[in-house]
Order: sequence, then structure tokens, then C-alpha cells
Amino acid sequence: MDAERLVTLGRRALAEGGTAQHIVAEAWQAQALAQAIGSHLALCGPLELRGDARGLSEIGEYPMWGAGGPRAAQLTEVADPRGALTALGALLGEVGIALVGVACATDEEGLYWQCIEAIDAADESSDRVRGMLRRLAVRDGERARPPDPARGRAGPARGPT
Repeated sequence: MDAERLVTLGRRALAEGGTAQHIVAEAWQAQALAQAIGSHLALCGPLELRGDARGLSEIGEYPMWGAGGPRAAQLTEVADPRGALTALGALLGEVGIALVGVACATDEEGLYWQCIEAIDAADESSDRVRGMLRRLAVRDGERARPPDPARGRAGPARGPT
């Protein structure tokens, strides 16, 4: 299944709300998806993303999965890296907001610390995603510039000296 479709499923599941435990579980589902997208881009993505993608694939230590396993196991392709990363960034932001809400509302110390750990993982993943989106923007910006006739390659135009 394509990455953007999996992100949409994750956003829908998170929006359905439910218990605090459901929100924490969806946060780890999102983190597993971030890792899976990172792994895929580290192997098959644009060269300028591979280092950050490898880092994304290594963030977070989530609890043991039940019989169903992570939704991310269904990932088969990242057809549009920019679109997938943009959608993933939005999901991670929503996860962070939901986790802050749970952490602020709970009196249970164990749940509070689960939220803090998941918030840290989502925040670190968001940083990596933003970095990869910046790299794509730089790459695309360089390709969009017309060739510099004085240098015979893409670059800023030079005026008379």
C-alpha cells in the first residue's frame, strides 16, 4: 500500500479518538509508519534523502505489537516522496498534539511517561521529515534555475562587472 494512503488511514484512526491508550497506540502506529517510510527512502529514495531517511528509520522504540502488528507493515511503495513526507509531517504534528492532551489530562504516572516518550519520538521524526522536505526543495530549486551562460551550468545570473 502506498505511503500516503497509510498516512490517511493513520490520521483517520487518530481522529476517531477513543481512550488515552488508543491515542498512545496510534502514536506508535504513526512512528512505525515514519520508520517504514524512512527505511524505504533510505533504500529507494532520492540520493539527497538517504542519510536523513536512514536516521528516520531508527527513531523510537515502540512497545511489542499485538497479533495485528503495525499498520506500516503494509507499506509497499513511496510513489511521491514529497507528498508522503508532507502527509507524514502533518500526521506527526497531529499525534504530538493528541499526546500532549493525554499527558496533561492524566493522573496516571505510567501513562504520562508513555506520552512523553511518544512525544519525543514524534518530535524527532518531525525534525527529520522537515529536513528531508528542505533538501527536496533545495534540489528542486536548483533544477528550476536557468543555466548561467557565463558558466555553462545552472546558477545565479551574473550582471556586468
